[in-house]
Amino acid sequence: MTELAGRILSLEEAAAWAAELRRQGRRVVFTNGCFDLLHRGHVAYLSEARRLGDALVVGLNGDRSVAALKGPGRPLVPAEDRAAVLAALRAVDAVVIFEDLTAEAVVAALQPDVYVKGGDWAAGDRRPPEAAVVERYGGRVVYLPYLPGRSTSSLVARIREGQVDASP
Repeated sequence: MTELAGRILSLEEAAAWAAELRRQGRRVVFTNGCFDLLHRGHVAYLSEARRLGDALVVGLNGDRSVAALKGPGRPLVPAEDRAAVLAALRAVDAVVIFEDLTAEAVVAALQPDVYVKGGDWAAGDRRPPEAAVVERYGGRVVYLPYLPGRSTSSLVARIREGQVDASP
């Protein structure tokens, strides 16, 4: 457990680590989300995000922000447990828990070279609020393809409806 705990960082620790990586000429990638009930879509997304650089930092919405964003009964899994599961993934180098509704402050502190979101954010005029922060300091925003039918919200709905079929 100590190895995993060492990958769950405070914002200050993550910012210092990201700055050191950039001084070494390494590319820092950042993404964020709730990651409540981690599933195949998350794993594929995080693996692809990691391929865009040398280190992947995941911003994890804390319990209060998940409840505000997703509504009553969420999160299903506490932030500390979600962080430990994320930190155990090969693609993830560090996890930062935050309680704001957006990751703008985390992005501003880390200044990742690449900010990644799912392709569902690229539809129409919908843009993540963090994109403007990234563009101000000259970083790059990348949208990865969204895997249809692979969402925590649809999984939670199926569970609540009593559907036991594991297929999406």
